[in-house]
Amino acid sequence: MIPIPLNDHIRRQTFWFATLALIAVNTAVFIFELSLGSQLNQLVFIFGLVPARYSTPHGIVITSLASFMVPVFASMFIHGGWLHLIGNMLFLFVFGRSVEDRYGHAMFLGIYFLSGLGAAITHIAFNAGSRIPTIGASGAIAGILGAYLISFPTARITTLIPLFFFFWTVQLPALLVLLYWFLIQFIAGFQMLAIESATHGGVAWWAHVGGFLVGIILAVILPTRRRPQPISPWT
Repeated sequence: MIPIPLNDHIRRQTFWFATLALIAVNTAVFIFELSLGSQLNQLVFIFGLVPARYSTPHGIVITSLASFMVPVFASMFIHGGWLHLIGNMLFLFVFGRSVEDRYGHAMFLGIYFLSGLGAAITHIAFNAGSRIPTIGASGAIAGILGAYLISFPTARITTLIPLFFFFWTVQLPALLVLLYWFLIQFIAGFQMLAIESATHGGVAWWAHVGGFLVGIILAVILPTRRRPQPISPWT
């Protein structure tokens, strides 16, 4: 059972321009992908993050910073299907708006992209030598989740709980939702190590773990624009 966050209940003072821009750019890139037809695979292999280009089975070897950074950041805007895109953008919408309000537009983007970079390095380290390209914004978004955990642990998250053919919405503490999400990534990552495939099932679990931890670190050390706004009382 995987809970699906739908909304948070933080009183924000600023509009979430950077979050909206990221959602718009990711969506625009995906629409462009749909126009490529058979050439889409070529785009993925050129701009996707392929660990074998920057590593051997024994560790990370980066010979050119430019050739490393371009796919790291380009791959954050490429998605493998509608569900991949919608899932990532939903998480970014739910958790990104309040993080952006707390740290400001520029600092929010810094957390996003630095977390994406940390996610990429973690993925390469745990999947050295792999020739499977990795795409998607989930590593960067994981960093936003980590920053949200530090900033708003007691916030309540309206969450959709699917169970067989039934669906319930409940309000859960952000601490519970995010730690449960992280635990799934961590356990799945170790399971994939056991079968020597960190991308089994199309999910780069360790990228999520790395991005989340980077987001936590950045949220602790970076200055905030304002204190967290009051959280609506539980009802």
